[in-house]
Amino acid sequence: MVMGIRSFHILMLAMGIGSAQGQDLDSLTARIGKHLRTLPTSNDLRQDSLNVLITSDLRRVLERADAGTVPLDELPMTRVDAPDGAFRLLTWNLPRNDGGHVFHGMLLHLTERGPVIHELTDQTLRIPSPEVPELGAERWYGALYYEVIPVKKGGRTLYTLLGWKGHSRAETRKVIEVLSFKGGKPRFGAPVFGKGRLKAMRKVYGFSFQASMALRYDPDLGAIIMDHLSPSRADMKDQWAFYGPDMTHDAYFWHKGEWWFGADVDLRAPQRGSKP
Repeated sequence: MVMGIRSFHILMLAMGIGSAQGQDLDSLTARIGKHLRTLPTSNDLRQDSLNVLITSDLRRVLERADAGTVPLDELPMTRVDAPDGAFRLLTWNLPRNDGGHVFHGMLLHLTERGPVIHELTDQTLRIPSPEVPELGAERWYGALYYEVIPVKKGGRTLYTLLGWKGHSRAETRKVIEVLSFKGGKPRFGAPVFGKGRLKAMRKVYGFSFQASMALRYDPDLGAIIMDHLSPSRADMKDQWAFYGPDMTHDAYFWHKGEWWFGADVDLRAPQRGSKP
């Protein structure tokens, strides 16, 4: 009888702990959501203070034993989960009063030895040629990622990320990024774009803040489809703030371990499974 009472007490204690964890998650996500919704109406200093609280609470969420599977749909930030369960990547931005943006991210890497959290530090202003370098968590070309496309190259899995990047009052950007892991650490960028010895590590597209650029993955076509961007006038060439969609489309096809570029793709009657 004593053993029965002890087992009952242990069971009730376990149930109480589980309930407390559930309540803790709800309170944390509610608080994070409140802070995120306050960011757009706050000045830069207030945004920085709120972001400290957001980062602290989100780390607590990701330190939970069930962080790899717990639903996080209530968090008003962008999130991509690797289809193979390798990671969860959450990103958000601070819309600055001058029209610029500062991005933040938390990457939960689910390794065989256990989960590892990496905080991503936006260093956009210190990356003058963003398509060139390989980057890491501490030096990151910040963006809000909304889609992940796993591909294989030489036995390794590369995770191609599609992202939105507010840049200034006049210009918005879209990014095709590549995430991989080396020695347990995240690396951003891989030489899989273009031809020749010096290949781009990532692709960055700038356009007018008044325009909207489509950038998405078509699983039937097996390609990243995007609007082709052109300047509004010939003398505006290379001034990205004056670019916008011209009603044509380009694509990247994964072929022989690289993203091969295909120009002027006809989406009205696509050839499924075709290569450039």
